[in-house]
Amino acid sequence: MFRQTKSALQKLRHLSFNAQQHSWRLKSSSAKERACQYQPGQKIHGFTVREVVVVPDLFLTAVKLTHDRTGAQHLHAARDDSNNLFSVQFRTTPMDSTGVPHILEHTVLCGSKKFPCRDPFFKMLNRSLSTFMNAFTASDYTMYPFSTQNGKDFQNLLSVYLDAVFFPCLREQDFWQEGWRLENENPTDLNSPLVFKGVVFNEMKGAFSDNERVYAQHLQNKLYPDHTYSVVSGGEPLAIPELTWEQLRQFHTTHYHPSNARFFTYGDLPLEQHLEQIEEEALSKFERINPNTEVPSQPHWSSPREDHVTCSPDAMAPDPARQDTLCVSYLLGDITDTFEGFTLSLLSSLMISGPNSPFYKALIEPKIGTDFSSVVGCAHDTKEASFSIGLQGMAEEDRGRVKQIISRTLDDIIEEGFEEERIEALLHKIEIQMKHQSTNFGLSLASYIASSWNHDGNPVEMLQLSNSVAEFRRALEENPRFLQDKVQHYFKVSENTHRLTLSMSPDKAYLEKQAKAEEEKLQKKIGALSDADRKEIYEKGLELLVAQSENQDASCLPALKVSDIEPTMPITPVQISTVGGVPVQCCEQPTNGLVYFRAMCSLNTLPEDLRLYIPLFCSIITKMGCGALDYRQQAQQMDLRTGGMSVSPLVTADSTQLDMYEQGVLLYSSCLDRNLPHMFQLWSDIFNSSHFDDKERLRVLVMMSAQELANGISDSGHMYAMTRAARHLTPAGDLNETFGGMEQVKFMKKMAEMSDLDKVIRMLPRIKKHILNPDNMRCAINTTPQKMSNTSAHLETFMKDVAGTRKTRKPVRTNIIERPLDPLDDSGLSRKLISELNFQPCQMKTFFQLPFPVNFVSESIRAVPFSHEDYASLGILARMMTAKFLHGEIREKGGAYGGGARMAGGLFTFYSYRDPNAVQTLSAFRRGVDWAKSGRFTLQDIDEAKLSVFSAVDSPVAPASKGIGRFLSGVTDEMLQEHRERLFAVTHKSLLDVAERYLGAGHRTCGVAILGPENETIKNDPSWIVK
Repeated sequence: MFRQTKSALQKLRHLSFNAQQHSWRLKSSSAKERACQYQPGQKIHGFTVREVVVVPDLFLTAVKLTHDRTGAQHLHAARDDSNNLFSVQFRTTPMDSTGVPHILEHTVLCGSKKFPCRDPFFKMLNRSLSTFMNAFTASDYTMYPFSTQNGKDFQNLLSVYLDAVFFPCLREQDFWQEGWRLENENPTDLNSPLVFKGVVFNEMKGAFSDNERVYAQHLQNKLYPDHTYSVVSGGEPLAIPELTWEQLRQFHTTHYHPSNARFFTYGDLPLEQHLEQIEEEALSKFERINPNTEVPSQPHWSSPREDHVTCSPDAMAPDPARQDTLCVSYLLGDITDTFEGFTLSLLSSLMISGPNSPFYKALIEPKIGTDFSSVVGCAHDTKEASFSIGLQGMAEEDRGRVKQIISRTLDDIIEEGFEEERIEALLHKIEIQMKHQSTNFGLSLASYIASSWNHDGNPVEMLQLSNSVAEFRRALEENPRFLQDKVQHYFKVSENTHRLTLSMSPDKAYLEKQAKAEEEKLQKKIGALSDADRKEIYEKGLELLVAQSENQDASCLPALKVSDIEPTMPITPVQISTVGGVPVQCCEQPTNGLVYFRAMCSLNTLPEDLRLYIPLFCSIITKMGCGALDYRQQAQQMDLRTGGMSVSPLVTADSTQLDMYEQGVLLYSSCLDRNLPHMFQLWSDIFNSSHFDDKERLRVLVMMSAQELANGISDSGHMYAMTRAARHLTPAGDLNETFGGMEQVKFMKKMAEMSDLDKVIRMLPRIKKHILNPDNMRCAINTTPQKMSNTSAHLETFMKDVAGTRKTRKPVRTNIIERPLDPLDDSGLSRKLISELNFQPCQMKTFFQLPFPVNFVSESIRAVPFSHEDYASLGILARMMTAKFLHGEIREKGGAYGGGARMAGGLFTFYSYRDPNAVQTLSAFRRGVDWAKSGRFTLQDIDEAKLSVFSAVDSPVAPASKGIGRFLSGVTDEMLQEHRERLFAVTHKSLLDVAERYLGAGHRTCGVAILGPENETIKNDPSWIVK
């Protein structure tokens, strides 16, 4: 998977600094205490301990080691978290854009010395209870992480990962499949035309159909033109066909060596065990080398530079006449200076984040563009950091004006500095992030330290955030102009001449030129072929097809058994009561002094004509100002007093009836216990006196929202295809399309084009009175037992404060069904669902023509609700079809980046992602059904599918989210246990039964949707609706 790493600030934002602790009190021999017993200089299994540091903020002990013989580095973060993680990363520094590190990342996972079967990586997804398995190629490193809660599973996966990266087969056939190949369009027809194929080739064609991604890639290549950052590490589609199998093998030899490796382990499993296995299975077989992969510093320019690139026009752009991007990028210092990196991240946030920041005021509010450029703020994913600022969705003639504004704003910052309260709000954010507990903390940590460690920065230093905070406070105290001096030093030409201004504009012929260049490249390759070469290509294509179609013997791979799965799930106790006349679910959890508040507000009384406006209402209601606060003050208070406040639409399919659902919006916020009154006061002000009358502010938010939706399609096309395919199959599916499908994207585009938003402004108070109404609301609180009564008291005050907005209104639909919040208690507290028993599902095929070179394909079939006895069998069938049939057909043979089937919301859904095929993939879905109905699967296949399903069912849940599934869907732990037992009980016969009953041609009601480039076959087929 190719990954453009986020800036350190964004990493910091997504890094939840505390994973789940499983005990209320620390046991005397906790993982972090055991790790404190190691001493610098101590020898363990061929490694020497270099440093042992307790990091109390993150509840962990860090142990840094080096391998004596090879020089491999190892960092262990010992922490009382059972979701243990392993990762190994290599510094990979390509010098061309053939995508060699990316194709190598794919190919090493296709079989190794100890595990020579094809594709052990994908096979292990079904032989393990992993909570995460993947691999990433960044600009200058490649990382292989996995996590699991099972000790035996950890050892199994570690064996597979170590063998894959150090002893891969790297077969030529795997290179053709994963990288690129010339092959007949129809591999079985010698006379069909030759075309380029390959998984990475298609993945990168898809990646480069995203204008934001195109811009980011050009910006990096041009700001660092002298070494590895001047090339596309993921692979430029037209350069990929220059890579040879021999070059791939050579790159592995030089880069995938322990002397160029950094190992990271995390969690509560013993370190010695990991070191012993790593030494025995991998490192003992190597000697130290000098990998020579260091990245030199970028030579500084003597004067600033300007450049221009083009991209494809965006059919969904809010304003077709304004599709330019312009951004100014500055080269900063080395990312291994931890404190400087921390300071620059904070500085970046102060300059660009939220409506109080100087660049937001100067660039966003005058509405010159729709949003900041796709690259904005501080980026720490290259050896030297950079800072970028600019706009997208702007007119070409505004380029000069934007450059002037950027320069003027920097001068203003140097003169005026930043308000103390904004700095405090940012430091408060860091405090909350350190206390918040996430389920994938190990992975967040691995990503957070990866770039700096890759260039020999000290990863332990990066973890000691409170040291950086303390040093930052000291620096400000000693020099009140500390931040202004940094701005002067890095952003003024007199002191930093390494600055790039890059503009990008749409070119109507862009896609045509790309296709033409690909065709020329193809013809050049074909022109050099002899008849013997063509015959060889045809024969190799057939050989590959045979290999892809063969049943693989995976018995060499380690596997857990179904008996390794816990038969029962842990119960999460919740109490349901009322506070101020509103139902409240309380769940006591070890949340580190944080309080998590949620409220579900029903939409049952909302007039139908307002439905399309709900997502917009949700996105703006916390950003327009409220009470005595204007929108800037509101943003400031939210940053200073909470961990964030959000409102989002929610559609929940009923667990017993397909044509029943709950519709509402979900309010969510968190805060430190000391800020409870402030958090609830902010919600009170939103309920009692939201501001809707600031037309200019609304226009900015509408434009940003429309731009964000348009930008998201190329990355999440499969989600849009799945949502659309489900539209006419259930009432919940219909509403999901309204709130989050292509219909919503088009609606927001239309709103962004409106010259007058008066009509919208009139809608907002109407929506508010129906939604923010305590009469149709229920709440949930997750916090520690010690804080629960205090939280309930503040919630009661909040309910009294908003009592004036309470009003009993008639539901728009008469068919309301009440379900008790607690099935064991008939106190009358209930969820109010809408029942549409007269709903008529219908077949519909929709095609959205978009400027992409790849397709996103989905077919959805109406099946059964969650509590139906067949739901478990359909879930296992979807997983098994994906692993045993669809993966081979759609990815290996078809060349798509991904594809499969899933069971969710009562629908059995097929999908493909970044797929060179369209209608052919629909045929693959149908063949998948035939495969399932034929019963050509074994008991082992079924058990593997069960393991895969249980790894999702049993994935860890953070304390903040415990009990929330029940709060939202009404599905209790008892119902989940019943479902669990049904999963265990799935048999060969039950899978055959459900395949025939729900997926067979005569029985199914299905919807189909494709997003992709112009398609003649579909255009000429009257059964399709073309959008």
